[in-house]
Amino acid sequence: MTQSTDDGARSGNLGPTGGELMLLDTASLYFRAFFGVPDSIRAPDGTPVNAVRGLLDMIATLVADRRPTRLVACWDVDWRPAFRVEAIPSYKEHRVAEKVPGSTGVEEVPEKLVAQVPVIVDVLAALGITRVGAAGYEADDVIGTLTAREVARRAAAGQGPDPSGRAAVEVVTGDRDLFQLVDDAAGVRVLYPTKGVKNLDVVDQARLAERYGVPSGAAYADMAVLRGDPSDGLPGVPGIGEKTAAALLARYGSLARVLAARDEGDPGLTATQRRRLTEAAGYLEVAPLVVRVARDAPVGEVRDALPAGPADPDALADLAERWNLGSSVQRVLDALRG
Repeated sequence: MTQSTDDGARSGNLGPTGGELMLLDTASLYFRAFFGVPDSIRAPDGTPVNAVRGLLDMIATLVADRRPTRLVACWDVDWRPAFRVEAIPSYKEHRVAEKVPGSTGVEEVPEKLVAQVPVIVDVLAALGITRVGAAGYEADDVIGTLTAREVARRAAAGQGPDPSGRAAVEVVTGDRDLFQLVDDAAGVRVLYPTKGVKNLDVVDQARLAERYGVPSGAAYADMAVLRGDPSDGLPGVPGIGEKTAAALLARYGSLARVLAARDEGDPGLTATQRRRLTEAAGYLEVAPLVVRVARDAPVGEVRDALPAGPADPDALADLAERWNLGSSVQRVLDALRG
């Protein structure tokens, strides 16, 4: 079931319009804010608040520019889920700061950022912006689950694509892993900040084809399995990089069909490609579980309506004063009021 800490949960290529449901990959955004905003921005007691201010300014800009009607800040309850580590032990291993028995380890996070995360939690709660995570899962999995839920809801209601081009779901993330959710027919796209959220790469299927040579979000996930991702400790298939992976998927259509071609001795594979795919058979058997986001994480019913005003004005005013967040908080409030 959804964690009790999840507020609001019960048990450059800018498109012309926004989306109904906006899902924030919160940690990826506050990490970007931390590294992109000077840490000279501090509270009266000297505590850096650059990540808090930067995230709030991002939210204000996104709400003002994209005008979602629903908003969820998705949260990493577990940054390195056990099911992924069991499948591939090297998953995020290089980012473990401390090994703790009975867990997958403590994430290495800059000390000046660690102190700001509880402030982010408190400010989101006071603003009334829903924050949702799930035990044993990453924010990516929460996003995958809420996206799948919204797509299913719209399909059951007979809602097709919006003729104005407005998306059903817009996912905001600095993590390319979530490109796998892109689906034009379902109205799902990813907003990828390039230089802040004023410069967004709006990733749809055309953008995936242009940039990566793959036709869909599902094909992007298959390419990621083959290519691997050193930043996440995923080795990929040695000798098969992004271009070769995209070419194999263009030829066969999916990872499953690439592996079938390997097993059947299809002449479309070179001897070297077949050998590499065979030698990586163990990895290829488990990697899809690690790379693909969950679509069925235990997320309860979510109150995701965009708030018209703060949930707790007094608490918000106290937080703004204590942490020197006044101007950023006001920008969010102005954006919420439209």
